[in-house]
Amino acid sequence: MSTKIRLQRHGRKGYAFYHIVIADSRAPRDGKFIERIGSYNPNTNPATIDLKFDRALYWLQVGAQPTDTTRNILSDEGVLLKKHLLGGVAKGAFSEAEAEAKFQAWVNAKQTAVKAEVSKLSETERAAAKAKLDAEKAVNKAKAEALAAKKAELAAAAAKKAHPEAEAEAAVESEAGAPEAEVPAAE
Repeated sequence: MSTKIRLQRHGRKGYAFYHIVIADSRAPRDGKFIERIGSYNPNTNPATIDLKFDRALYWLQVGAQPTDTTRNILSDEGVLLKKHLLGGVAKGAFSEAEAEAKFQAWVNAKQTAVKAEVSKLSETERAAAKAKLDAEKAVNKAKAEALAAKKAELAAAAAKKAHPEAEAEAAVESEAGAPEAEVPAAE
């Protein structure tokens, strides 16, 4: 029986997540499987991968063939590197301690890179949120100024309606206070 390490689709339309399973190559995609060794959620940023590392390594060593996508997932998690290093130990190229040291160095570098990416994404998200907030504040300030101007106009119009004789007096006073043009006297 040829076994495959592949993805089994779950979730709803437009929001898929996957189980990483060991299955007979002749079984349907979402059908019967031998063992579930993890899950993969591409909807998060970065994608969330939960993998039983030892079981994935075991199945690779006994000959299970990963599909292209699961090969990428296993590579990102370091399962393929570990298999490669164990092959080197079996051939006598280096000791098991050296292989473990190389693997731990790779894991540390990978974790540092992931943390840097997550912090960069969160910083970008924070900057975008701040820019959006500043733009919203500017729009709200412009709306408030326009509303204040409109209220002032309405208050002035209401004052004119309430006191038309006061305005008339003000007009008369302004005319009286203005210098009159001299009219030449007729002789």
